[in-house]
Amino acid sequence: MDDDNMFDVDDLNKIRVLDNETSTKTAQLKEECKDFIDKIDDFQTIVGGFIDLMDNLSTEVEREKLKAIGARNQLKSMAKQRESQQQQLVGLIHEKKTQLERYRIQLQSLEKTEAEQRDFIDQFILQK
Repeated sequence: MDDDNMFDVDDLNKIRVLDNETSTKTAQLKEECKDFIDKIDDFQTIVGGFIDLMDNLSTEVEREKLKAIGARNQLKSMAKQRESQQQQLVGLIHEKKTQLERYRIQLQSLEKTEAEQRDFIDQFILQK
């Protein structure tokens, strides 16, 4: 482009405001910008997919975390139930031991009474 003229004529005899080299570089820059924008769009799509994947994963992790907490609480509850049941069984064993001791004392008393009655019967038979 001449400094005197504001216009330039290209190879196809078209009038141009920019010289041929600047026009070519501008078209090339425009194409590179379009490629860059396409790559940015692809990148945003990939990042969006990654974010969705991470959101789904975090939701699943939270769900599993809640399951684990529930399972832990259930185990604690079961342990408390076992402890309570064990205490009930210990109380029942103590009650049964006490009952057994009463029966043993009652048996001894009945055996003593039986022995006394046999002695009485034997003495009565001998006196006749």
